[in-house]
Amino acid sequence: MSILRHFQKVSQAPTRPHPTPVERPFDVADLYRGPLDEGGVESQVAVPLDEKLRQAYFWVTNHAIINPFYDIEYNEAPPQQFTLGDQKIRVTLPSDQSYSSYVLLPLLNLAVRRRCLLVGGPGRGKTAIAILMGVLSGYSLRDVKRGIQHGQPQMTIADLLGNPLPSSLVNATDMDEVKIAWRRWLGMRIKIIDEYNRIPTRTQSALLTVMADNYAEMYDQIYECPDAAWYLTANDDAGGGTYQVIEALRDRIDVVVKALHFNTRFLNELLLRIEAGVKPEAVVPPEIVFTTEELDAAEREVRQVAVPPAVRRRIEFFASHFEFFEPAARQVEYMTKDTVKLAGIELHTLAGEETGKDAVADLGSQTRNGLSVRALMTVLSFVKAMAWFRGDREVSHEDVRQILPFVLHDKLVQNADSPFFEQSGNGALRSDHVSWIRNLFDLSCREYDRLGLDRDDPVERLSAEFDRGLEGIGEDEVRRRLVAIERTLREWSGGRKLYGHMYDDLLKLKYLHQRYTNYLKWLQWKG
Repeated sequence: MSILRHFQKVSQAPTRPHPTPVERPFDVADLYRGPLDEGGVESQVAVPLDEKLRQAYFWVTNHAIINPFYDIEYNEAPPQQFTLGDQKIRVTLPSDQSYSSYVLLPLLNLAVRRRCLLVGGPGRGKTAIAILMGVLSGYSLRDVKRGIQHGQPQMTIADLLGNPLPSSLVNATDMDEVKIAWRRWLGMRIKIIDEYNRIPTRTQSALLTVMADNYAEMYDQIYECPDAAWYLTANDDAGGGTYQVIEALRDRIDVVVKALHFNTRFLNELLLRIEAGVKPEAVVPPEIVFTTEELDAAEREVRQVAVPPAVRRRIEFFASHFEFFEPAARQVEYMTKDTVKLAGIELHTLAGEETGKDAVADLGSQTRNGLSVRALMTVLSFVKAMAWFRGDREVSHEDVRQILPFVLHDKLVQNADSPFFEQSGNGALRSDHVSWIRNLFDLSCREYDRLGLDRDDPVERLSAEFDRGLEGIGEDEVRRRLVAIERTLREWSGGRKLYGHMYDDLLKLKYLHQRYTNYLKWLQWKG
């Protein structure tokens, strides 16, 4: 019994000493709701949901998954650093509560109900962490295991989604009368696809529909799926396997987490589990299990976390570096890497036409693509979730810095031929994509600071002026604003090289100029 208590010990609250509770909007139903309402869990009143998720995090890291890696580092004071080895490896001891990405990211995915890919070699606990997420969300261990879809080369669409009932096939006079015996996993709020890169291409297309649009279709019959947190596993992160993963399916994955190696200094923990006959997923403490209502409420609280304008601007500036590709077109709107891709041309065949730019300083030279709207929305969702998990009401700069590498891991395609990687010490970033993306963000922030955009950002100023609205603005004021836009562009045309962050600013100014031009025409017509 003492061994069982060891495995079921939950950290005492507060797990983070200075959390700021998220205010829940008033609901008239609160006037009639008792302490045991919303799932009958009294602890819901006593323990905030972010604190409950932190308790779940610490239970998983301390008792379930042997994962002593703290790669998401926070500091409230300058950390101690040590340098070891010929390669001058730097070891940092964080001065604030830090986390293991392998446990934290799946938990944040549970809160925001997105799609998480767990990558690593066989036997590194990928399926185990996914099963734990299912148990933490209120399902029995048996139901979670029965709901896992195991990818294998013979998997058909019927294996994945369900089968038509034979009697209905015989008796049906049209497709609407065919009844489908849908697979039970489609109705679960936790969906686990084990080794998804072993699923045949045609079946991947059916899986894509469920992942992307939340419904399954067979014989013109539709099954509407509930919102769910997805967990997919793969033994490599290159998209390979028995079958190559189709690009659209990879694009639907929101966050990628790597399962790191087993630290042999924790072999005693394995011995303890063998001798006690204990499997952590079978002894999850009930006080850290979430109800459906709690998960819904957690997702609402995450959405309420604010992104301050200063943090938003740094995200904008970072994202603006990558899409611009000057040799792609003559018209400015089409000067993008996507234009080159759609034309079926390799970037390197046109890259020689970019003359005079510093290819090392140009962050866009390190990638083969830009960021999609979906990728940016995922970034915003997860940085909000990170701040909420830490008990904060606003996203911080460090929240963005720590989360970006995992969200953009498969979104930014690295250009390994960039001169940046030829510089001393940068070669390792070709394989370490987490450090590469974090370094990209750091370099972007340094450039942002060098340009002094927090102090003077003409495009932000002109945008804020426009966002206040046009109602009541007269012709003279419109003309003044048009002149201000034209003056800014004239100043920029003084011989400076055009980089990605300037490209998005340029298009924003053209947009504002056109809006004012249209409004001026309307004023003149109105008369």
